[in-house]
Amino acid sequence: MVQLTDIVSAFAKGIARSKVSLIGAMLTTIIFPLLLGSILLDMFGYITNPYFGFAIYMVMGPLFILGLIMVTLGLLFFKGKVDVGLFTLEYLREQFNDPARFTRIRKLVFLGVFLTCVNLFVMGLLAYSGYHYMESVGFCGQFCHTVMNPEYTAYKNSPHSRVACVECHIGSGAQWFVKSKISGSRQLVAVALGTYPTPIESPVHGLRPARETCEECHRPELFHGEKLVILDKYRADEANTKVASVLLMKIGSAGDRAVSSHGIHWHVAPENSISYRATDHTRKEISEVTLSRPDGSRKVYRTDLAQKAGGTEVETRIMDCIDCHNRPSHVYLTPEQALDRKIQEGAIPAELPYIKRQALEIVTAKFTTVEGARTAIATQLKNWYQKNYPELTRSKGGVLEQAVKGVQAAYEENVFPAMKIDWNTYTNHIGHGETFDAGCFRCHDGNHKTDTGEVISADCNTCHSILAEDEMNPQILKTLRGGE
Repeated sequence: MVQLTDIVSAFAKGIARSKVSLIGAMLTTIIFPLLLGSILLDMFGYITNPYFGFAIYMVMGPLFILGLIMVTLGLLFFKGKVDVGLFTLEYLREQFNDPARFTRIRKLVFLGVFLTCVNLFVMGLLAYSGYHYMESVGFCGQFCHTVMNPEYTAYKNSPHSRVACVECHIGSGAQWFVKSKISGSRQLVAVALGTYPTPIESPVHGLRPARETCEECHRPELFHGEKLVILDKYRADEANTKVASVLLMKIGSAGDRAVSSHGIHWHVAPENSISYRATDHTRKEISEVTLSRPDGSRKVYRTDLAQKAGGTEVETRIMDCIDCHNRPSHVYLTPEQALDRKIQEGAIPAELPYIKRQALEIVTAKFTTVEGARTAIATQLKNWYQKNYPELTRSKGGVLEQAVKGVQAAYEENVFPAMKIDWNTYTNHIGHGETFDAGCFRCHDGNHKTDTGEVISADCNTCHSILAEDEMNPQILKTLRGGE
């Protein structure tokens, strides 16, 4: 009768007589304990570095599977000149075809099943943990550090910083999962070869339909009412004077909880299908807007550009959330906004005279590296205060150091020279837009007209009422706060 020692001996001889199996066995033997231990450590949260995750799931994992395949192929097909005897296809076929001999190889079967179960268990852990690793924020934002650092930094400072990247970029469904992995493979190749664009273009065309993504959490048909918005700013004067604008935003509804859709979310109501033509992929200039109703009626609003024979429309889109909220998770601020936020947070002390003005002058200069910007901010701010406020420099040196760090942070969170991202590289379509973007005025500019002369309204009160604008201690806030 065949003994277990005979089977183990035959198995070892089979591996030794096949170079393919021998190499595969060496791979699996070395990698198996490292791989299993690393997966367990990762599952229990002890591994946080995305590069260790890459080594586990994209290097050791594939090598382990390759080793198993090599062992199997070597034993069955690449045996060399000497027959293995107890571990060949011919032997197994002979034993299984003869019922009387089956009991002789049951130990071989048991060993094979045991080893297969162990390998399947490890590969199951590998697949499960690997899937979650490649869906993690760390993998998306930190693995390709230079390329994705701007997006990851902006994401961490956004209102959606607790929403995983894949919730918006992939979401549910096999179709978008497969598309994302194919796209991700191309991106990894581009990073490896250094062929990625700088800066990275906004992936509007590659995203899932926004309403399938955003409306998993936000439901515009259930919005209603108005929202009070207070915008704090600091003037570039000696006292860094704080002023505020107070707006009553007409959020409105896309239906359901109102007699009819109205306000800002009128744009995405079911009865209002809006499409538009943009002159380029940035969608900063819109030449034609079409409003379609359920009854089949249509209104087409065109600018003079669209009516000219030489108009060049390169894109037609159905309007959705992203056409206004185009930077929901990767928010890049203007220099003024970034500095105002740091002053508001206390990272830049407002007690330093002219700190807003001086910081704004420095951070808007052109720098080729972050290190150069960091050094320039520290040197120029300290030199200016040493020259103009020497007593303050001596008495409040710690406050000045804090201001330097705050200004550096404002710069580093929004400008990334290595990726050619400056203050206004990525614009925000929401609201009035900024220096290089018209925002709502892309359509609501009074220049989009139908053939009958009907114009898309440019009335400010359509979307909001201005209760105070850049005022110190606005009276409306005193009233609302009970006479503060």
